[in-house]
Amino acid sequence: MSASSDSTSFFGRLRERLARSATKLTGDFAGLFRGRKIDAELLDELEARLIGADLGITATTEILEQLRAGVARRELDDEGALMAALRRQLLAILEPCAQPLNIDRARHPFVIMVVGVNGAGKTTTIGKLARRLTDEGHKVLLAAGDTFRAAAAEQLDIWAERSGAQIVQQASGADPGAVVFDALRSAQAHKVDVLIADTAGRLHGQTHLMEELKKIRRVIQRVDSAAPDEVLLVLDANQGQNALAQAKEFHAAVNVTGLVLTKLDGTARGGVVVAIARAMQLHPFHRHRRAGRRLRPVQCRGLRRCAAGHRSRHRGQRCKVRRNDPLRPRQQALSERPRGPQQRQLRDPHR
Repeated sequence: MSASSDSTSFFGRLRERLARSATKLTGDFAGLFRGRKIDAELLDELEARLIGADLGITATTEILEQLRAGVARRELDDEGALMAALRRQLLAILEPCAQPLNIDRARHPFVIMVVGVNGAGKTTTIGKLARRLTDEGHKVLLAAGDTFRAAAAEQLDIWAERSGAQIVQQASGADPGAVVFDALRSAQAHKVDVLIADTAGRLHGQTHLMEELKKIRRVIQRVDSAAPDEVLLVLDANQGQNALAQAKEFHAAVNVTGLVLTKLDGTARGGVVVAIARAMQLHPFHRHRRAGRRLRPVQCRGLRRCAAGHRSRHRGQRCKVRRNDPLRPRQQALSERPRGPQQRQLRDPHR
């Protein structure tokens, strides 16, 4: 057998085993209900599935209490009625938070601050959001406020080039508040529509790092008392209930106004958004899967279907984000870009 055939066979077997695991973990609820009597055993299994989908103990308990009450009143005596009641319960939690990210064109600039823990996907989110806004006709400026992580500014620079946005950055190790201050002043002077401020990833339990984040917000408000207009918290969908703890801590620090849910390309269903919506009434603005995929606004009905492990009737697959994205990763982008001190100097593209 050729090396190519061996490789294909290996990856084929790997995909098959991963698919088996995903099917076991995320089997759809319709399959759970089909052909079974609605009894205590089924409701207990449904409770375990909801907890496994990251809805959390509190939200799951409240939902199951109402479902059990309906079963006791003989209102939910078949599969269809139980599924409809479950959908209503999830939508009742999510729909009050279903508010899109609307850019106020009267604001120059409309300031978006992006926060989150390390590795959640903030920089990729900023790149995709910048592309979406430039496609809508907005003039976008990025502030490379992550001056701590190696090559963070260079990565954001590549996303700025891909999306057609401009960028302001300083040398590695510079004060992030100073970077954001300069970017906001530049945005005001040149009538930029949207300023997106990147920040370094930080663990929500590190008090001194959260204080630094508060300082960046204060710097923004020193220039524009009405800013930031939005504070987006980027959450890794694989974090489970830890994402709820992150949301609480970041909200206490910088008054988070919306969520971006990332990494929905595995077994994660994003059910933690239900727990966050119930506890904090934050808005799930966007979701995306991998770099190179489109950033899409969250539709609460679609999110409810994904959290429930719903499978598409047309493709036999769980709810997925569309694959047709104009942002194709350029494999040699990093290797072809120059490396040197001049790349890290403050660059105001509007001059």
